Amino acid sequence: MTSSILPPATIGIIGGGQLGQMMALSAKAMGYKVGVLDPTPAAPAGQVADFQIVAAYNDIVALTQLSERSDVLTYEFENVDVAALSQQKVALPQGTKLLEITSNRLTEKSFIRDIAKVPVANFVAVDSPAMFKEAIKQVTLPAILKTVSGGYDGHGQWSINNDHDVADLLNNWPSGQLILEQCVPFKKELSIMVARDAKGQVTHWPISENVHVNHILKTSDAPAAISSEDTENIERIATRIAEALTLRGVLGIELFVNGSQVWVNELAPRPHNSGHYTIEATSISQFEGHIRSITGLPLSDVTLYEPSLMLNLLGDELTQAREDLVNHPEWHFHDYGKATIKANRKMGHITVLGKENISALRKWGETHGQH
Repeated sequence: MTSSILPPATIGIIGGGQLGQMMALSAKAMGYKVGVLDPTPAAPAGQVADFQIVAAYNDIVALTQLSERSDVLTYEFENVDVAALSQQKVALPQGTKLLEITSNRLTEKSFIRDIAKVPVANFVAVDSPAMFKEAIKQVTLPAILKTVSGGYDGHGQWSINNDHDVADLLNNWPSGQLILEQCVPFKKELSIMVARDAKGQVTHWPISENVHVNHILKTSDAPAAISSEDTENIERIATRIAEALTLRGVLGIELFVNGSQVWVNELAPRPHNSGHYTIEATSISQFEGHIRSITGLPLSDVTLYEPSLMLNLLGDELTQAREDLVNHPEWHFHDYGKATIKANRKMGHITVLGKENISALRKWGETHGQH
């Protein structure tokens, strides 16, 4: 059995964004010390941590410094330098294999299909225009061509609906390794957060129903409006993936659903934007669940107190929400403390509980949101 890492041990977080911030707040509440590595001075996570090392993520000297000051390491995003991380001598319960799988779309889709053996949309690796022409014969249009790594909130993606799109891409061929994915006829986008503790016990959070605008998550409703059979099926899929990964920490699983058909879209090896509602709406948040899992503490079953809605605040929406805060005692308001407001940048979020509050927040978002 893995021994637990108890407070006041130090948790080192690679990445200082809002996910790191919320991880740090959970860890601090439990009595842990927290250190953060991020290149931006006073990054969101750095603002609430015991210390921040200001350096690039692939700076081995800085990473070693964080390791030496920590009892356990974790990460808040996928694009971590695996080679540098694998050299560290401190505990890394999530391991580097999880990063290797999830930081490459081709590796990730192959793992989902071949190892976890759960449904995924048809896909083909593409390395050249010639391979692309062959792949089009195997993948029914419409499809999406994506870079296998990087790419975020819709970047590094090209929609292919017809022969014109095919010709256009061949005339403006992107560089690097690519993956062609078939578009599935989904009716809903869902996600589920799952964790696995040191003893192999798997915990699920309620499934959320997500709406994206311009490829960026806008709202998450929990629980998702799906049948109990679909819920059980998705929980089975989440368990299979968690066990196939020998997961530690929290994993976000994004899914497409059409009736009883379910396809896994993407994996996130960390807490996920669509799970923010868990801070107020469930008995244990995804962030506390993550901290408990990586430190070897047990997790209890998760209870949803009431239906909830999480609304992302993008760009100037944060400014409007700050002004309106005086009129909304029902809002659970989160401002990430980012130094610069930029269009389509995730600046904060609001969560509400209960049907009336959900309806009011949805209306506020439609009135004040970016379109």
